[in-house]
Amino acid sequence: MIVLGVVLTIAALGAAGAYKIGPRNIVGMLRYDQRREGELKVGDRAPDVGLVALDGVSQVSLHQLLGKRPLVLIFGSYT
Repeated sequence: MIVLGVVLTIAALGAAGAYKIGPRNIVGMLRYDQRREGELKVGDRAPDVGLVALDGVSQVSLHQLLGKRPLVLIFGSYT
């Protein structure tokens, strides 16, 4: 009987958390959080990527910027 109460309590807390987060965010987390181990090692060159410049229109390639001056890439969430 106690086990059933604990299970129901956990289920209720999970449902309340899902309701608070919202179903779109849960689906988004499951869909986009597909991390995997990479093949890059320390000292490898960074792969070439295209990024949108600060003007929001033009494209900048990472390889265009390498070697000209120090380059720092910062990845993070600022929300």
